[in-house]
Amino acid sequence: MTVLTLPARDRAQLTCTGVGVTRGGRPVLHDVEMKVAPGARWGVVGENGRGKSTLLHVLAGALVPDEGEVHRAGTLALAEQEMPAEDGRTVGDVVEEHLADARAALRRLDATTAALAEGRPGAEDAYTEALEAAQALDAWDADRRVDVALAGLGAVDDRTRPLATLSVGQRHRIRLACLLGAEYDFLLLDEPTNHLDLAGLEYLTARLHAHTGGVVVVSHDRALLSDVATTILDLDPTRDGRPRVHGRGYAGYREGREAELARWEAEYEQQQAERVRLGQALSEAQNRLVTGWRPDKGTGKHQRATRAGALTRSVHRRQEDLERHQVTAPVPPRRFHMPELPARTGVLLLRAHEVSVDGRLRRPTTLEVASGDRLAVTGANGAGKSTLLSVLAGQVAPTTGRVHRARTVRLHLLGQESPRATRRRARDLYEAHLARLVTTGALPEGEVVGLGALGLLTSREAEKPVAELSTGQQRRLDLALALATRPHVLLLDEPTNHLSIALVDDLTEALHTTDAAVVVATHDRQLRRDIQDWPRLALSTHESADAAHPVRS
Repeated sequence: MTVLTLPARDRAQLTCTGVGVTRGGRPVLHDVEMKVAPGARWGVVGENGRGKSTLLHVLAGALVPDEGEVHRAGTLALAEQEMPAEDGRTVGDVVEEHLADARAALRRLDATTAALAEGRPGAEDAYTEALEAAQALDAWDADRRVDVALAGLGAVDDRTRPLATLSVGQRHRIRLACLLGAEYDFLLLDEPTNHLDLAGLEYLTARLHAHTGGVVVVSHDRALLSDVATTILDLDPTRDGRPRVHGRGYAGYREGREAELARWEAEYEQQQAERVRLGQALSEAQNRLVTGWRPDKGTGKHQRATRAGALTRSVHRRQEDLERHQVTAPVPPRRFHMPELPARTGVLLLRAHEVSVDGRLRRPTTLEVASGDRLAVTGANGAGKSTLLSVLAGQVAPTTGRVHRARTVRLHLLGQESPRATRRRARDLYEAHLARLVTTGALPEGEVVGLGALGLLTSREAEKPVAELSTGQQRRLDLALALATRPHVLLLDEPTNHLSIALVDDLTEALHTTDAAVVVATHDRQLRRDIQDWPRLALSTHESADAAHPVRS
């Protein structure tokens, strides 16, 4: 008989105590404490590489921590950032995997109903148990819930469609819909807003608010954290090396983080000043000790030496106490440095006239980009935003229309997702990219920018094979490669995907001030608010005889 996994509902528990994970001799997580109750909504934040995804794997039981314990009671599902590139399943296969218990419960109920009708011994108890299991799972409504979630997220609902024929975004939305429809006690979501359009974001936000179980979400999406999270776990460095838990949601986290850094800096400065004072006191006491061995006539022998020696010992004790309780220097937040991107004043850098792509960019679209221009490309999933940017970059040939690029214009597209990771070191990949640009004459040698100057990867991260970098670190490398080109036109497709909150803030500020022309396609609600005064090109999912043109906000 199939063993059913039933939800625990209000009895569900997910806790971790003193959790630590070490990789390659380096601590990734240290002394993490969480208690996720039904109805709680936790946000997990921190710079790329701080162990956010690792923590979700620990909570889900996919990774055993090196220290500490995790206790789980209830059903649980994990949505990772990445999905397998090769997947032989269909949409229906994914649905069935998440509704397996509901299906089994209904089959068992049918079997016990038949046994009850036949009057078999013990049938009444078996029927009661089967009915309670089906009710606990709300099994009769499971398919409807998944269908509603698929529609709400704008996902393909054809159960026969092979996943291999769908885009990465569609596969993510299908999986997320199944997780929401199955109504697990705990949802562990890693960057769930990637690949969602505005309607999908609003649906997800509403569903997470309504979810009666617990939610732990790792996200760079500032709007989602503001709208959903009630508690924030901050994995960035602290004075004592332990993660901080902030109440009052995202606003409480921002205030708490600033206060934490201010206290840390003040305490460090105070301790450094005390070190200087003690050093001076010790030097004075030692000087007195040396001169005290020859007291003037009429004074007690070694009198001053005795007093100086006591002072010296006192100072040494204070110094030893400081060493035992020393405060490490505050770790400065990693800051992104946008290189100076060139302008070509008065030059029309890029022009697309009536371009369309069969099945992907249905409406003929016309736009012009001059030096220093800003343009926000909007539209629902499937409207052709990514396709349009690929056409502008010369990566996709338009079915109709044409694209004109100014002579010697430097143009770079930052796509939504990172290319397949290699075993080459990040630094080697970056330097090979620069060498190609210089060798081909695309970039003057005097305009080369070193990887370290961008503030995107630490020296330790730059020495790692790309395949060993976190998803966010790989995304940082993608951004570095884009900026290394020193483009006149920077095309950004969902540029905030996988990036930390601090980096997104820095990047947004840089996009406002750079001399290069910038074209952005994004569903990130906070970024859209930040660039709301940019001209806007709205794409539609429907074919039209009218061409799409940029409009001024």
